[in-house]
Amino acid sequence: MTEPNRSDIHLEHTMKRFYTGIFLLATAIVLTACVGLLAPREIEFPLYKLQQSMDRHFSLNSRHRTLTLLDINVSNPKLALQPQSNRVLTMMDATIAPPFMKNAWKGRFAISGGLQFDPARNAIVLVDPKMEDIVLEGVDAAVSRQVTKLGGLLAEEILNGMALYTLQSDDLQYAGTRYLPVNIVVKQNSLVITLVPENAR
Repeated sequence: MTEPNRSDIHLEHTMKRFYTGIFLLATAIVLTACVGLLAPREIEFPLYKLQQSMDRHFSLNSRHRTLTLLDINVSNPKLALQPQSNRVLTMMDATIAPPFMKNAWKGRFAISGGLQFDPARNAIVLVDPKMEDIVLEGVDAAVSRQVTKLGGLLAEEILNGMALYTLQSDDLQYAGTRYLPVNIVVKQNSLVITLVPENAR
């Protein structure tokens, strides 16, 4: 029987090393892909999209009633982002019609709010609203002070739980995995939302 020569043995060892290297490389690629699928993701929503969403909400829900005493209309919302406090600020025109009075009061509200994910609606909603400023035109100081005292209730009535932005199914699905928001960061001109796989929470 003819013994294999050295070149044949060397070729065999070389091929074994080659295939072993290919296997290890393929394994590394698969593992990296799996880790990538399970890693947190970030999506960013620019200010103009948030403004469009708020405009739609206000066009459908502009009338609010507080304590069954005041009829309030709010309109023309202008959204601003507050990175320093991780909140958003909404400035809006307001009309208040007190009972038994012929003329309504006109002015402006500025209300800030925090942000939270509502899984039932797949939406980023406003929470913890706070009245930052109330300006009423042609109203004496005593009346203005009384309305200001209702600022917290007004803020709750107008903005608490309002969906600032509804996430689409594509936002929450990636490579067949459902993701859920775990963190919302307010930047100068956008919101950045961090998502993790649902089964990783």
